[in-house]
Amino acid sequence: MTMGLHKQYLKVGQSAKNKLFGISPGQDLGQRIGTKPISMLISEQGKINHGRLYVIMFGVFTLALGIILSSVPWVDFIIFKNLRLTNGSLSFQYWQKPGVVRLTKVYIFNVTNPQEFLDNGHKPKLQEVGPFVYREDMEKVNIKFHENDTVTFQHKKILKFVPEMSVNKFQKLVVPNIPLLTLSTKSNYLGFLIQKTISLALLLAKVKPFVHVTADELVFGYDDPFVSLAHKFYPRHKRPMSKMGLLIARNGTLKEVSTIHTGHSGMENFGYLDKLNGLDHLPYWNDKPCTEIRASEGSFFPPREVTKADVVYVYDKDLCRILPLQYRGPTVKDGISADIYTPPENVFETIDKIPENKCYCPGTEFCPPKGLQNISPCQYDAPVYLSFPHFYNADPTLLEPFEGLSPEKEKHGTYFKIQPKLGVPIEGKVRVQLNLRVEQAKNVASVAKFPDMIYPVMWVEEGMSDLPPGIRRWIYLATTFSPIAGPILSYTMVAFGILILVCVFVKAYKSFVFNRDTIELIELGKRSIRRGSHLIVNGQHRLMVSRESYSLLTQSPNTGLRLANSHKEEDEDGPMI
Repeated sequence: MTMGLHKQYLKVGQSAKNKLFGISPGQDLGQRIGTKPISMLISEQGKINHGRLYVIMFGVFTLALGIILSSVPWVDFIIFKNLRLTNGSLSFQYWQKPGVVRLTKVYIFNVTNPQEFLDNGHKPKLQEVGPFVYREDMEKVNIKFHENDTVTFQHKKILKFVPEMSVNKFQKLVVPNIPLLTLSTKSNYLGFLIQKTISLALLLAKVKPFVHVTADELVFGYDDPFVSLAHKFYPRHKRPMSKMGLLIARNGTLKEVSTIHTGHSGMENFGYLDKLNGLDHLPYWNDKPCTEIRASEGSFFPPREVTKADVVYVYDKDLCRILPLQYRGPTVKDGISADIYTPPENVFETIDKIPENKCYCPGTEFCPPKGLQNISPCQYDAPVYLSFPHFYNADPTLLEPFEGLSPEKEKHGTYFKIQPKLGVPIEGKVRVQLNLRVEQAKNVASVAKFPDMIYPVMWVEEGMSDLPPGIRRWIYLATTFSPIAGPILSYTMVAFGILILVCVFVKAYKSFVFNRDTIELIELGKRSIRRGSHLIVNGQHRLMVSRESYSLLTQSPNTGLRLANSHKEEDEDGPMI
């Protein structure tokens, strides 16, 4: 009986194992191994569990996507896609009409002792008056995209006076008579008779070497007879405006047509000029490097993280050249990382130290000392020279003829803060000074006492201090948030995909172990074990009772009959064990 119960229990155990692993009794080993994983994961009681199948597919998809995203720079792909200039892209909206508060601050040098300077040879006492602040509303117009991944446009600028940030713009200031001094300087090359004729005409016109003008007149124009004549009779390509104004050409739609790289053919030239008025060089100079135009117009620069270059270039018509900017180090502004750039110390160096600068003073033309840049080709051939304010970082001899000049780096230096990943300037100030080169004309009576000098007229600060909230938010997300959030998202997807698959496997395993057939078999086994245990216990009890009967029969005279009966019962019932 015990052997029969053991065989039955083994049979139940083998059946349970077959059910557990989805193996039919007739399957061979190869068949069992081939069907086990799929059967366990996607089926339940011989039927496909569609819900579980969908969860498995979602887990595999999440895991695969997480692995792919962690292996490729997908965040950079999205960022650069929106950074490249395309009609309708995020960067296009910022570039076309920035919405940035750009301020132009003008500081004018008012001379307080003009007569002592002219009559007695005293140093001019210069009083810096300002700022006269103008808000610059700027946008790009006449935009046209080209198939070679460039875009052509023109600047439209409107300067509006901001009285609450400015000093009184109606006060009269004493400044050099720029048209007169330009004429007298040029007369030195026209011969004695012509000089005397000019001198007589000037005496009759009663013109003076200094004029009294307001800031608005000096900046945006006042009537001058010499400028009016030049406007009528100068060749078209050198013809000045009808009025005398140092920034008069900045208001309205500029004539200059710029073509820049959009970034689609590579970020190495992103934002740099491709052509200027249809030319691939600056027409103001004859030789390289002075004719180079590979520079930004100020909106975008090639990202330093892409180019690894420590020098970028910026161009403005008033500079009459491209200006190099040297990387100085990292900084942070409003939580956004940026690189600081400033002009190199030798940007306006003499030709003795940098012979390449000879192209800025061709032929026998005057080559200025350190700190000055000839911009006369961009100023209708007027002898105008550019420098940093108060002759900052210039030859000290330029300061000696004047009183009231005090160069300071913080006040007079030019700098840019450019985001290295995007190439977008987040802050910048360009500070330049306009100077008039005067050559003494002893044969012209009106200005005979005006000595040779580089005379500072005014200086200008252009730039922005803050970005609009929308642009700043976009830059922050692209440069600060996404480098952290991107990897976290990728690895979270990997972990989530693995977790889903593990949970499905565990649930499938439990489903196979505890399905209805298996539970019935286990219950059957339990009942068989209980019944077998009951039989064994009863058999032991009957055995004990039988042994006691034999002991009692041996002591009685009637044991033979009782013993015979016991053996008969035993023969009838069969052995107990």
